[in-house]
Amino acid sequence: MNISVKRFTLIAMLLAMTIVLSSFSIPVPGGHLYFNDLVIVTAALMLNPVEAFIVGGLGSFLGDLFFYPTPMFVSLVTHGLQAIVISLLISKKENPTLKDYIFAVTVGAIIMVVGYTIGRAFIYANPQTAMLKLPFQIVQASFGAIMAVILHTRLPLKKFLK
Repeated sequence: MNISVKRFTLIAMLLAMTIVLSSFSIPVPGGHLYFNDLVIVTAALMLNPVEAFIVGGLGSFLGDLFFYPTPMFVSLVTHGLQAIVISLLISKKENPTLKDYIFAVTVGAIIMVVGYTIGRAFIYANPQTAMLKLPFQIVQASFGAIMAVILHTRLPLKKFLK
């Protein structure tokens, strides 16, 4: 895999942003809301599936490792799968439309919400705690998806990859 310095730098920057945003949260019943979804989804819309996994899966894993390690493997799998699927759905399209973006990020949001709900129920051995945070997971996933589509379609972010 031959990767340009520019592309490598962009991936590293997005990875770092994912890690840093893992430290900022809003306390809610059953946990916290995080802002790293915005970067993960934006990266998945711009990058190939492997690169998207590095930003989404590895970035959220490292963010959890540094700031709150309990769910780090759930984050690796959930955000990694979310990023891969979004990237695959968008990369299949030669000229993606707004509908394509909305479909891809909606599928990604569902993966994130379901993955974290199941993961939290397993980690904490308490499905009630996972269900308590479910509405907030939906808000977090929706915010990240909507903002990423707006950023990706309104700003020329793809030009950094050329």
